[in-house]
Amino acid sequence: MNRQKFLQNTALAGIGLSIPTSLLFSSCDETRQTSHSTEFKKLTYDLLKDWCDGMIRVQINNPSNLEEHGALGCPACSHIHGRCMDAVYPFLYMADVTGDKKYLDAAILVMDWAENNVSQANGSWTVVPNPKSWKGITVFGAIAIAEALRYHGHVLEDERRRSWTARLEKAGQYVYDTFSIAFTNINYGGTAIYGLNLIGRVLQNNEFIAKSKSLAEEVKSYFTTNEHLLFGECKPDAEKLSTKGLNGIDLGYNVEETLNSLVMYALKEKDDELLQILTKSLNSHLEFMLPDGAWDNSWGTRQYKWSYWGSRTCDGSQPAFAMMAHINSAFGTAAIKNTELLQRCTAEGLIHGGPHYVSHGIPPCVHHTFTHAKPLTALLDHWEELPEVNTNTLLPRVTAEGIKKFKDLDVSLFARGDWRGTISAYDAIYKDGDYRQATGGALSVLYHNKVGLLCTASMAIYKMVEAYNQQPNPGDDFALTPRIETFKNDVWFSNIFDRGATIHSEENDIDLQLIAKTELKDKSNETVTDTASDFELLYQCSKDSIQIIAKTDQTIKEPTAFVLPIVSPTGEKVTQSNPNEITIQKPEGLVIITASVPLTIKDTPKERIFNMVPGVEVVPLIAHFKDKSQELEIRIKVS
Repeated sequence: MNRQKFLQNTALAGIGLSIPTSLLFSSCDETRQTSHSTEFKKLTYDLLKDWCDGMIRVQINNPSNLEEHGALGCPACSHIHGRCMDAVYPFLYMADVTGDKKYLDAAILVMDWAENNVSQANGSWTVVPNPKSWKGITVFGAIAIAEALRYHGHVLEDERRRSWTARLEKAGQYVYDTFSIAFTNINYGGTAIYGLNLIGRVLQNNEFIAKSKSLAEEVKSYFTTNEHLLFGECKPDAEKLSTKGLNGIDLGYNVEETLNSLVMYALKEKDDELLQILTKSLNSHLEFMLPDGAWDNSWGTRQYKWSYWGSRTCDGSQPAFAMMAHINSAFGTAAIKNTELLQRCTAEGLIHGGPHYVSHGIPPCVHHTFTHAKPLTALLDHWEELPEVNTNTLLPRVTAEGIKKFKDLDVSLFARGDWRGTISAYDAIYKDGDYRQATGGALSVLYHNKVGLLCTASMAIYKMVEAYNQQPNPGDDFALTPRIETFKNDVWFSNIFDRGATIHSEENDIDLQLIAKTELKDKSNETVTDTASDFELLYQCSKDSIQIIAKTDQTIKEPTAFVLPIVSPTGEKVTQSNPNEITIQKPEGLVIITASVPLTIKDTPKERIFNMVPGVEVVPLIAHFKDKSQELEIRIKVS
């Protein structure tokens, strides 16, 4: 039997653990001073204010054209995002706490725009100014207005407050009539649990509250058997299974949207059973947070919206983890580390969808900012209910050592020394099409504690799966996922299209090994013929280096290569001292890549290749199998 070990950050991560009810609901120490977590509060407030000011700078002021007046203009997109009315909540908060009229004016303008352009007679709002477009986003707008009215409605004049309350009631009725847990992706039904409960409390509507409780009972069955990961992100059937029998799971949507709503609901309703489930689920999801606060969604079913810090159109993971920090103090660390990452990805008051947008000259989509402003506002409005939030407890992936396989994903995490990595053979696909998240035994993340992110998966082929919610990829599409590939008759074959790959692992005191058995396939899942198709990928990690060995026992008849894109922003010095070695000088250290064959750098129009998923630049290294050779080796070191 293979030995697997992975040091847990906390004993609470144990699957069978039962947490005392008194601890679940004691989110505050009665003796704690109200000035708790002052550094985190300042970070949260300063970032929120920066974002609100940034959104006001792009708000359209054109009274002669009501189709755009009051909307938030988007620096990246040619259309107006219908959900920009979500900004009403952070705007009204800032108006209340600062007394500055510009925030009140901004809140009123964005709500007026929504009523003029995306509001529907049935109480819904649409995702863009088109009455036939998606209306499920109504639940998010309704929550934003409900929170705004609940905490800051007193800054509105009476007539406007009554008008917004009446509009909230119509939206609440639409959600009540339309939403179920499984009518589409789980993030909608899951969010409606908190939404209906909140709206019901604001409006004193017991029917809304009753339905929220009914949905909450139903959602308890949407957590996987082994790791208690929330599933249901697999359109169109939330419960469909992959060929390997796996559920559709997306880390980004889970941590940034659905789990937030479920935690807030469960705490308000004192739902002990749900909180027990959520604690186990949060612990499992937290295993995927990288040491710098990033969410490793390289394998998620909706990875096409992965932006390193989270998901493009979700709200942010802060409420769920901060509000549960009394159960596991590492949850508080996660809330802070991710907020710090969001701050690092912010420029001129707007979040950029990845760490290298600015270095590559990519404009930010305003959608990131108006959605992620809401959870920070919610934290500030609930501050006196929060437990102490700090970074005293290290994240699980910081203290990790060894290999941990997630049975419900067919994804393995590994850690040795300063190295952290993810290998994915997850085969659940969001919907059929010629794009893929990381699978096929691919190295979907490689991270080093000294120099940070080194390798990351992108979509195999970049597609605008949600045309209104994604930005076009600049330049030629080039996948960032490390891979074996060949081209036959101009058709691309690679292991990153192989949904049937298998992974097994071994480890000892010196190194750990993960071995993937995979095939080279095209986007239609057809295996290449008349050349080598069956490959083994060995990932061998020691404290000093990580080694990648790709080999086959078949004859290679077509040019075949291992492609290794190394994450590196424009400006870092790249040196090739000999054909088999390339170094990249980072601020924190030197990355050294050596190979058993010559390494080449793909010609690019700019200094770096950029991919929208997850918003990073890379140096694209290529190592070709030599003639008649059936094996090549690559080693990565940091000094």
